[in-house]
This record gives sequence, structure tokens and C-alpha cells, in this order.
Amino acid sequence: MVLLKSLVIAFSTYSKIPMPKIDWSAENQRYAVCFFPCIGVIIGALWLGWMYLAGTVWQTSELLRGAIATVIPILISGGIHLDGFCDITDAFSSWQPREKKLEILKDPHVGAFAIIGCGCYLLAYCGIMGELRGDALLITAFSFLLSRALSALALVNFRSARPNGMLDTFSRSARQNVVTITSLLYLIVALAGMACVNLLLCLAAVLACLFSFWIYHYLAYQKLGGTTGDLAGWFLQVCELAIPYFVFICDCLL
Repeated sequence: MVLLKSLVIAFSTYSKIPMPKIDWSAENQRYAVCFFPCIGVIIGALWLGWMYLAGTVWQTSELLRGAIATVIPILISGGIHLDGFCDITDAFSSWQPREKKLEILKDPHVGAFAIIGCGCYLLAYCGIMGELRGDALLITAFSFLLSRALSALALVNFRSARPNGMLDTFSRSARQNVVTITSLLYLIVALAGMACVNLLLCLAAVLACLFSFWIYHYLAYQKLGGTTGDLAGWFLQVCELAIPYFVFICDCLL
């Protein structure tokens, strides 16, 4: 029963998928992070379904295919991670000291740099979505699982920059060993599936993940003194953008 309640909390927090109301006690939140990557499985399946129908059955334009492919993850997640991306863009564009950056992250107002950054991100994502074909599509479908598995892994292993924040609350409630092992299992399953599709493109996706994760770690420890919910959302969005680009470039070079 605790596992089911943890699943409900994970989906209620990180998606717009309707869930029943339950008590958000520390006990019920204990395994919530373990189910966070499951949302990526759902997004990946729906995303891949759309890309297949648009490209094979309906043969829509590349623009429409890319636009809908861009919107699908946002609709399911509710934009929570993109919100973090915008906040981090605002904070780091200010070039202020660490304490001021953390204050900007708390500010509910949207700055100009957040809007510019979000617009550039959506254009870049929409553009690459229209270019993906064949094995590159299947590999990219795993990006939603990979990004969330790595995010969950960082959640319980990175120190928090802001005590009592939402990320810190989930981190304190989670069981570190269980979440770490579960996240690694998700990664193994995803990598095995990708390797079966195309080993070289799988390696390109792994390189994109490592590159994104390294930047995430650097920003967390060198710039903010630890991770935050906004930075975790920023990483997830960057990882999901880096994977299709790395895969596309590798696919073009083959």
C-alpha cells in the first residue's frame, strides 16, 4: 500500500495525470522518487506513438510533427521542469553572487531572460524533432526515462542548496539506497534497450547524458552550493535536448 501511495505522490507532483488524493506523509513519500522515471516511460511511449503516426501513417509536415512532439512532454509533465529551466536561466543570466541567485530562484516573477531562454529551447527542440528518423527516433524515446532516472539519482546523492525546499523535502523522505538502486536499474534497462536498437547511437545518447550530468554537477556544487528543484528541472530539460542532438549528429556521420 505504501508503494502505491508513493506512486500516486510521484505522479501527482511531476505530472498532470489525474491521481486520487492521499495523505502526503513522510512515510507515503518514502518511495515516491523511485516512481519518478515511470512518468518518462509514459511520455516516451506517447511521444514515440505520435512520431510514428505523424511520420509513417499520416505523413504530416516536419513542422507539425516537431511542434506536437515538443508539446507532448510539457502537457504530461505540466511544465514543472520547464519552469525550473526558466528560473535557472533567469538566475544565471543575472551574474549575481550565489545568495542572490538563490533569491532569484524563489522569485515567482518571470524575467526577460527566462522568456528568451524558454523560446530558444522550444525552437531548438522543435527543430530537432522534425529531423529524427528510424533508429534515432527509438533511441530518443528513451531520453525521457534516462533524464528522470539520472535526476532521481542526483536527488538523493547531491547535497541540497536550500534546506526545506521541495527537493530537500523529497530527498529527506526518500530512502537513499533504495532510490539509488532503483535509478540504476532504470538506467540499465534503458541502456540495454537502446543498445539493442543501435549501439553507436546508444553511445551518442550516453555521451549526451554524461555531458549534461557533468554540467549539472558543476553548476550545483560550484555555483549554487548544492542542487535545487529548479536546477533539477533545468538538467532534465537540457538532457532531453542534448540526447536527440547528439544522436542526430552521430546518425548523420554514420
